[in-house]
Amino acid sequence: MVRQQFVAGVQPYRKTYYEPGYVPTETDLLCAFRMEPAPGVPMEEAAAAVAAESSTGTWTEVWSQEMTDLHRYKGRCYAMDGDVAYIAYPLDLFEEGSIVNVMSSIVGNVFGFKAVRALRLLDMRIPIAYLKTFPGPPTGIVQERDRMRVYDRPLLGGTIKPKLGLGPKEFARVVYECLVGGLDTTKDDENLNSQPFCRWRDRYLYVMDAVRRAEEETGEVKGHWLNVTAGDTEEMLKRAEFAKEVGSRYIMVDFITVGFAAFATLRRRAEELGLMLHCHRAMHAVFTRPKNHGIHFRVVAKWLRMMGGDHVHTGTVVGKLEGDRQEVRGIADLLREEFVAADPQRGLLFDQPWAGLKPLFPVASGGIHVWHVPDLVSIYGVDAFFLFGGGTHGHPRGSRAGARANRAAVEAVAAAYHEGRDVLAEGRQILEEAARSCPELREAMELWEGVTFGEE
Repeated sequence: MVRQQFVAGVQPYRKTYYEPGYVPTETDLLCAFRMEPAPGVPMEEAAAAVAAESSTGTWTEVWSQEMTDLHRYKGRCYAMDGDVAYIAYPLDLFEEGSIVNVMSSIVGNVFGFKAVRALRLLDMRIPIAYLKTFPGPPTGIVQERDRMRVYDRPLLGGTIKPKLGLGPKEFARVVYECLVGGLDTTKDDENLNSQPFCRWRDRYLYVMDAVRRAEEETGEVKGHWLNVTAGDTEEMLKRAEFAKEVGSRYIMVDFITVGFAAFATLRRRAEELGLMLHCHRAMHAVFTRPKNHGIHFRVVAKWLRMMGGDHVHTGTVVGKLEGDRQEVRGIADLLREEFVAADPQRGLLFDQPWAGLKPLFPVASGGIHVWHVPDLVSIYGVDAFFLFGGGTHGHPRGSRAGARANRAAVEAVAAAYHEGRDVLAEGRQILEEAARSCPELREAMELWEGVTFGEE
């Protein structure tokens, strides 16, 4: 390549960073951005500006660019489709195994750039060469099912409610009731860490006693996802190690609020300790929910599979949290499948291979109850984790009865699913049949019939 002599001055970004004829390589990391250019800024100039400022460029020509090969390292806008720009990044722009570095580059300064009024990262194609530098989930779906000895239905959990205010002993009482009633596991809520009314060490001790008693009484494998989220990484590791010491196999963390570097450290220690890792996505909607600005959650889900969680919350579609049915199905597949083909109807703009990284469970939680089970199985299939909080504890006869109702509903719908029945069309009939032999399910159905949160 012949180098041109440096010429000082300001050039349009599109002169260097807009290459509509470029064909991405197998090792390029590809991004699709929806963008609204600032008034007076052409779309190709805005797209080129994003490519430049998220890779090698700045606002003016600099003499030091003569000391490197910009053609090798620069990002390129290689295609546009309406308001969506496609940008290719050379693999060498990113440190191996670092989502932090990917974020600093691709979603760093450009989201505050004046050339664009709004910018949203819709999807990302991670090349196999880069995937192989990440660890992926420490346990995965197959091994977790082996541990739980549950193979033919979604795993069942319950978030303890009220989410704040219970003391350690009272909290553990609710755990016991849920597990004896039929849930596989229970969990702390995302904002229960170590407040004055419920210090983490006391909660762990009481909860693990409740788990052991429930296992002895039911003969089933039980567990509780102990929240190790804390104000610093060292404290999180200490809590994870104590969880292991008191006999737990399960921990959880708010993976976005603790930060991706802290999460990576915790994930590594969890694998060393043999702990499964449940990931709550607290704070995500601040930047994933706006339709014209931020990051779509499917991108965050890809990052999480790369870094390595065993569960991640994905919304429910039919519960109290937002989520489009087709998009949630697409996200679930990104978490579970070995290869996911592009499918614009589901928001998937790139083919995505996973290069052997383990699959993880998508989690449906937030405002779900027994009437939602046919919808949930229709959306997720059976390789999923359903979390019933209020849909367990709000039962007229308490948490134990609520757990029995949820277990009966899920087992009935999962069995119908395996029989090839249309669980969405026949959902009411399936639940009515199951309720004949489960009064707790009948009571839950009578209580929450007609309670809906709508669907986007």
